[in-house]
Amino acid sequence: MTIPPRLVPLLEQFDFARERLVARLTGPVMDSGNGTDVAVGPVTDDEYLWEPVADCWSVRRRTDGPGPRATELAGTGAWGRDTAPPPHPEPAPFTTLAWRLSHLVEMFVLRTDHTVGTHALTRDDFRSRGDAASAVADFEAATDGWRKALLSATDADLDTVGHSTYPHGSDAEDPFLDIVWWMNQELLHHGAEIALLRDLYRAHGGGR
Repeated sequence: MTIPPRLVPLLEQFDFARERLVARLTGPVMDSGNGTDVAVGPVTDDEYLWEPVADCWSVRRRTDGPGPRATELAGTGAWGRDTAPPPHPEPAPFTTLAWRLSHLVEMFVLRTDHTVGTHALTRDDFRSRGDAASAVADFEAATDGWRKALLSATDADLDTVGHSTYPHGSDAEDPFLDIVWWMNQELLHHGAEIALLRDLYRAHGGGR
């Protein structure tokens, strides 16, 4: 299928952002931003769950219960992500690398399902991971799935309001092209946050 011309730059931006974040998480090198390779090691489990300040929201064992100011652990399985129903706590809790990566993966998994899948998955079906390697693998699989969904979109689909039926966003009001743009924005800004957390962890001597 021919990629609609309007989708091409967004797809290229998505590919670049995804590749850069995966390299930032796994190594052995990452792009410094100017084409220079910089050595970087893979995220460790300690780094993945590192809480740099008090009262972080994170991914936790379900048996341990939610963290400070959270009321539940979202999803299913042995691990869940700290959350609370609206109105959310103010000021917003600082979130760990694990929380941010879980949030990204959940969005990609659910939006893909509500675009080209069963249109039935909910947040209650999502599994957060308690270790870094599994979380990164889930991220790669989730973004692969979303990319395939984008490649299946026709030019008419890009203008269709509700082409994605994802229930936690503006999908019911916005054309699909806007949703594609929004998902790129989510990847870019959370990817930057994750990169900064990696820098802070290293600067703090591995979390000490």
